[in-house]
Amino acid sequence: MSDLPEGWEYAPIGALCNLINGRAFKPQEWSNSGLPIIRIQNLNNPEAKFNFFSGQLESKHHVRDGDLLFAWSGTPGTSFGAHIWNRGDAALNQHIFKIEFPDSDIDRDFLRYAINQKLDELIGSAQGGVGLRHVTKGTFEKTEIAFPPLTEQTRIAAKLEELLTQVDNLKARMDGIPALLNRFRQSVLTTAVSGRLTEEWRSQNPSHPPISTKDLNKAWADTYRLQGKKYKEMDLLPGGLGYTLPPSWVETKVGEVFDVYVGATPSRENTEFWGGPIPWVSSSEVAFCRINNTRESITEAGYHSASTVVHPSGTVMLAMIGQGKTRGQPAILSIEACHNQNTAALRVHPDYCKSEYLYYYLCERYEETRRLGSGNNQQALNKKAVQSLPFPLPPLSEQSEIVCRIEKLFSLVDQLEKKVNEAKTRIDRLTQSILAKAFRGELVPQDPNEEPASLILERIRAQHVAAPKPKRGRKTLK
Repeated sequence: MSDLPEGWEYAPIGALCNLINGRAFKPQEWSNSGLPIIRIQNLNNPEAKFNFFSGQLESKHHVRDGDLLFAWSGTPGTSFGAHIWNRGDAALNQHIFKIEFPDSDIDRDFLRYAINQKLDELIGSAQGGVGLRHVTKGTFEKTEIAFPPLTEQTRIAAKLEELLTQVDNLKARMDGIPALLNRFRQSVLTTAVSGRLTEEWRSQNPSHPPISTKDLNKAWADTYRLQGKKYKEMDLLPGGLGYTLPPSWVETKVGEVFDVYVGATPSRENTEFWGGPIPWVSSSEVAFCRINNTRESITEAGYHSASTVVHPSGTVMLAMIGQGKTRGQPAILSIEACHNQNTAALRVHPDYCKSEYLYYYLCERYEETRRLGSGNNQQALNKKAVQSLPFPLPPLSEQSEIVCRIEKLFSLVDQLEKKVNEAKTRIDRLTQSILAKAFRGELVPQDPNEEPASLILERIRAQHVAAPKPKRGRKTLK
């Protein structure tokens, strides 16, 4: 017994339509004018640019407004799907079917929804690897859809358009929330490192004098002396914060507050230098995080062969070189580790600064740091540039308060972001739920007086039998 409403039938897609695959245009056939060539990206992205064809084109590969197309090859989740073309005359590229069907018996929008409701099934049976797959013509034609009477098709399509438009609008609003949350995070950091976040706290805790840079310099000099080394004065680059700090804060430079190191890489050609007990940080691991372990490690021999240094937990790392978004990203070591020459290690004196405050400051000025490292030939920072970064230094107790407030606010944002992601998952399921309901016959009421789908299918089959065998299409000059 059928689980479909009375008057409905199951029908394979191939029994409803004729599929025409696109033409394989060669790059040398592309031109700057003529008909735009519809590729899969032109179906999924209205902003995607067209290639053009000005030669002779078979009429079957000519696409006009209203034609139903199906992208049958590409990446699951982004490429596959049925679309109604509405961007003017065009040429059909390979990997896309043009679907021809009797529109006197089948509603165009309904058929598009019916096909797309089967996408997961089609992709599941697609051939190819994980990245690039394709649905064969045979598989597509054998796929069955629930097929109702014609006027009910139209009612279903109209109701789906109404409901799914609402879902898409909701998705668009939800998709905008992460950007708002990121702007809020940035705003929290900006108010934190300028002193505005703790303005009320300072009025309630006035007995915190500014940190003396002279005392800080002496503390580092003493640290060096205990290690048998001499603390050298730095020649720093000019430049400041560009904003006024509270009276109890000090505007200084990173190199005046922190001990800055640049790492090194042991020879890759010597296998005895690698795979030892000493964690070794690369720039790609410095990515707005705590570093609890490293992908690579070096041996004692590798350590002594290069000018890298093992740094204590709490050292703040800064990526100085890297493609994409790497350059300018900070991280905090939660382990002892050394590092490569593409990163800077900023050792923190615990009597004068908190590692987390420095980390959040570098997060706040990430984009500005990236700009400092931009050049025509080499996009990189260097040790002097890092030492010369301006730095707002509050009293140590206020640094603790700032870190505490940032982490509380970020925790709230993280919770909200989690809820947004959960809501987006539910919305994605809602789309599938609406489609499933539609094709069970539960979305709109049935009319027992309508012509049943069985008669429509018989008529379509008769038309297929009576239709002449397709001939090779004539070429027309476009």
